[in-house]
Amino acid sequence: MSYRRTTALTPQPRTRPTPLKAGIALTAVLAVLASGCGVASRAQDAGDGSSSGSSGGNPTKGPAGPVPAGLDRFYEQRPDWERCGSNQQCATITVPLDYSKPAGETIELRARKVLARDRGGKIGTLFINPGGPGASGQEFAASAGFVLGAQLLRKFDVIGWDPRGVAQSTPVRCLDTAQLDKFIATDGSPDDDAEINELNEESKILANGCQQRSGELLPHVSTKDAARDIDVLRGIVGDSELYYLGMSYGTYLGATYAELFPKNVGRLVLDGAVDPSKTSKQNNIAQAKGFDTALDAFAEDCAQRSCRLGSSKEEVLAKVDKLINDSDATPLPGDGKRQVTQALVVLGVIYPLYVKDFWPRLEDAVLDGLAGNGARLLALADEYTDREPSGYASNSNEAIYAVNCLDRPDITSIAQAKAEEPEYKAESPRFGSFLLWGSLACANWPAKAKDKPHPIKAAGAKPIVVVGTTRDPATPYEWAVGLASQLDSGVLITRDGDGHTGYKAGNACVDNAVESYLLQGTAPTADIKC
Repeated sequence: MSYRRTTALTPQPRTRPTPLKAGIALTAVLAVLASGCGVASRAQDAGDGSSSGSSGGNPTKGPAGPVPAGLDRFYEQRPDWERCGSNQQCATITVPLDYSKPAGETIELRARKVLARDRGGKIGTLFINPGGPGASGQEFAASAGFVLGAQLLRKFDVIGWDPRGVAQSTPVRCLDTAQLDKFIATDGSPDDDAEINELNEESKILANGCQQRSGELLPHVSTKDAARDIDVLRGIVGDSELYYLGMSYGTYLGATYAELFPKNVGRLVLDGAVDPSKTSKQNNIAQAKGFDTALDAFAEDCAQRSCRLGSSKEEVLAKVDKLINDSDATPLPGDGKRQVTQALVVLGVIYPLYVKDFWPRLEDAVLDGLAGNGARLLALADEYTDREPSGYASNSNEAIYAVNCLDRPDITSIAQAKAEEPEYKAESPRFGSFLLWGSLACANWPAKAKDKPHPIKAAGAKPIVVVGTTRDPATPYEWAVGLASQLDSGVLITRDGDGHTGYKAGNACVDNAVESYLLQGTAPTADIKC
């Protein structure tokens, strides 16, 4: 998952079911309603005498669970939950910058809570994460009416938070708009040393900008740090066990939580799974092939209807390849200010693959691009990268590097990238180089990787449900199979379909299995195929 500009992220309600704007974190940007003055105490936040302390539908309230040494003041804090929308409350939570130094510096997390509609029958709190890394969980929660089924909204308080380094939580800051525009538009599949050097210089500018603006924060935005934050949040709301729905990268975050706190696992759903045992190279190649699979599905679908790109899958793919290849030498005109380089064309092609409803937009954009007009491709790339007319609406493009470069070793030099490129191209001639060279910033990253790929077993955890989609473009189905088999208590739900992630994707079999598990606490006794 190292091509950070196309990494695995979760479509939000702008794309399913309502086509709304999305960015590199595919973040739903919804208007935040004016805050009211209502403040909830910790007792109110903990619920109405119920929490997630047992496997039943409405368990009795239990203790908040064990508190790691030195962290009492964080678990025991009482945030001021203020009204920030219809049936919504927002608060700022304090957590340690460095969990090994809990008495040291602190940072802030911003969270949004959607109150359970059935206050008397509330089960507990369902924490949700949309992926990224770099996606805003607050905005995900603001979209809960699209993201979650009605019964989940009735029975759970739903909390989405911006993970550390992201959005309104203490954020990673690196580049201004002009610098980020240039970085994203730089050739992502360099053909010669001059283009490699240009990409390397832009990667250094990103890394140096992050160090200059966020140097103290950079070593502390790993997934393990974010998982420890989740347990603080669980303790604050008073739930003895964690209920969690994580999508895309959020599955890695959830699995990491289960590894660190297996006894605190209540009901975890990991949808669009990431395989933590895979190296960056294995993930990059698998993801490149995943985009190929999704593009093949688009081309076949297009050819079977009144498609203007061709009457066969091969003809459609040839048109897409021509567009990508021609834009390498000759960028397309875009919005009058920016040209549409090959890198932006690739983003414009990849983004609609996440959601089948966007395939007609891809057809239109490719057709326009072949006619010499890149405006629609640029619009798609801008949605993918959260680029608005006034600039970038979020820091997702920067946060995704900050987390991924810290989580696992990646390419360390240009020489290594050159040596590995033939294998990437052999596996995916269309996207392989983009996935490889997108990792170059990590070779220059000032904060060194803390973790390494390894299977996550989460021994002692209650059943954990993993969801995988057979033609997922961003998190290949094989990753879901891998994660479910690694987890000691993992069970796999397979969705036969297109697009990224499986829950709320129009498959009643998946939706019913996920919701029954979260509501009743009974996981499937065997893997399910939907």
